[in-house]
Amino acid sequence: MKQLIKICTLLGAIATAAPLMGQPAADAADKRVSEILGRMTLAEKIGQMTQAERKFATPEDVKKYHLGSILNGGGSFPGNNTRAEWVEMIDAYQDAAISTPAGIPLIYGTDAVHGHSNVHGATIFPHNVAIGATRNPKLAREIGAATAREAVATGVHWTFAPTLCVARDDRWGRAYECFGESPQLVGTLGRAYVEGLQGGPLDSANIRHNKLVATAKHWVADGGTTYGTGDEGYEIDRGDTRLDAAELERIHIAPYVPALKAGVGAVMVSYSSVNGTKMHEHKALVTDKLKGELGFDGITISDWAALEEIPADTNRERVVRAVNAGLDMIMEPENWRDFISDLTAAVKAGEVPMARIDDAVSRILATKLRAGLFDAPMAPLSSADGVDSPIGNPEHRALARQAVRESQVLLKNDAGLLPLKRDARIFVAGDHADDIGLQSGGWTIEWQGKRGAITDGTTILAGIRSLARGQVTYNAAGEGAAGHDVAIVVVGEEPYAEGFGDYRPAPCEKCQPLTLSEPQRQMLARVKESGTPTVLVVISGRPLLIADEIASAQAVVAAWLPGSEGAGVADVLFGDYGPKGKLPITWPRSLQQVPINIGDKNYAPLFPFGFGLTYQ
Repeated sequence: MKQLIKICTLLGAIATAAPLMGQPAADAADKRVSEILGRMTLAEKIGQMTQAERKFATPEDVKKYHLGSILNGGGSFPGNNTRAEWVEMIDAYQDAAISTPAGIPLIYGTDAVHGHSNVHGATIFPHNVAIGATRNPKLAREIGAATAREAVATGVHWTFAPTLCVARDDRWGRAYECFGESPQLVGTLGRAYVEGLQGGPLDSANIRHNKLVATAKHWVADGGTTYGTGDEGYEIDRGDTRLDAAELERIHIAPYVPALKAGVGAVMVSYSSVNGTKMHEHKALVTDKLKGELGFDGITISDWAALEEIPADTNRERVVRAVNAGLDMIMEPENWRDFISDLTAAVKAGEVPMARIDDAVSRILATKLRAGLFDAPMAPLSSADGVDSPIGNPEHRALARQAVRESQVLLKNDAGLLPLKRDARIFVAGDHADDIGLQSGGWTIEWQGKRGAITDGTTILAGIRSLARGQVTYNAAGEGAAGHDVAIVVVGEEPYAEGFGDYRPAPCEKCQPLTLSEPQRQMLARVKESGTPTVLVVISGRPLLIADEIASAQAVVAAWLPGSEGAGVADVLFGDYGPKGKLPITWPRSLQQVPINIGDKNYAPLFPFGFGLTYQ
């Protein structure tokens, strides 16, 4: 029966499209959207505007409530997290969607933010801050394309990436999601990444296989919030950006323009505020600026349960203010039924104009048409057969290793300690040297990421051992360095995501001090006492306040959050590839300098924006 439904739906789509074959693609899509919209009930329209999380909505719910989209949050996956299980799950949702009288396909979304990072065995690319260090748009485009290939192979249609924030304060826990602190750098790499994910503008007349709908996020100025304006005392996430219109345009809106020109399919709105107004109710910036002045014609989508951020007495009031501000699809992972009920009542009471509903649904339908979902709603028949799977394939892992190599920033190299001699007696220390979870950071298998062998890949230690010809000794605690020619000490942050990474001064339950932990400092002290020349490798999503530790090492490499291919770090340490990375973020001397950005008055950081040594 399922196959019969699929065939009938596809035949209906072909029959509907046939009269339009000779018309320009845009006119044909507009006509088809109008025809579909004209047949829809209010319940079907509001269903299209609703996105629910997979754990809280069944295929039967999709059919009953006409849900337009399903997503998975970080760490939410079917069964044992295999490719076949993903395809089976998404196909079940799609079967339900296209079996309804309206027959409108569902669009499935995920956070594939540095590779298809929810899926075990997928290639985990370096986080965006590292891509910023490469200054390589071609590489960013290729990473986007590889990510799309792996995601499409699991049945996914839509990724909530790339993040186009401009990181203006290292205390922000999402700084590693940004390509850097320069609007120009973010704009250039963001456009390239969108082009890789989508293959170009979404266009139903030129459907590209193995491509995703991309999302520019988080509109707007999430990287510029003022420290201390979050929901908790020390938070900066979900805070308030306080800028005049000219600065807002120059720093935070400008990076979106190239992505919009590249035809990005969706824009996700930020949790944060601009000059006191929550973005999810900011009509001037969502409708007037983004849709009006900048001409964006895709989907605007809310962030995870973000309507709760709007200060109002009732959920219905929050719904009304968000939809009237210009939000087209609402991500209500758990409480999506309340959203449907409240928006339905609001429309019937005249609180939300029917024209606003029709505009939102038209955008959703047009995006689904452009993405080819009406023509090919189901995952490819070969997606789950395990043959020639792109998930974590050698080509993608080689690309990720290249990205790791190109992102390494050499901060110090006294007496030419680097590159290392292959026959040297090498001592390696630090938990971060031999831990896939630590080197991958947040948004990896789980929302916050975690320590351990959470997915397939190569640790930095394994990479060192694969290239060295001499003795390699590893001791995580730094004991036994004496007698070696060189010590490689790998230190860094614990994995985190979003507000959990915000800087908080100790003592507190969730402290993020931007410094090394006490055990790491003790480890470094042991190695220093041995008198062994030391290479310090820093694994972090942002500059850490480690001026003293940098001073005590002979060579220092900023390796960011390299992902699953740690051997790329070893490639640079041994000189197979010279260091090419340049700092995408200013490296401060102390906490008192934060925030610090290129162009500030009295700009005197430890390392400036764009700094990076070579071996020549």
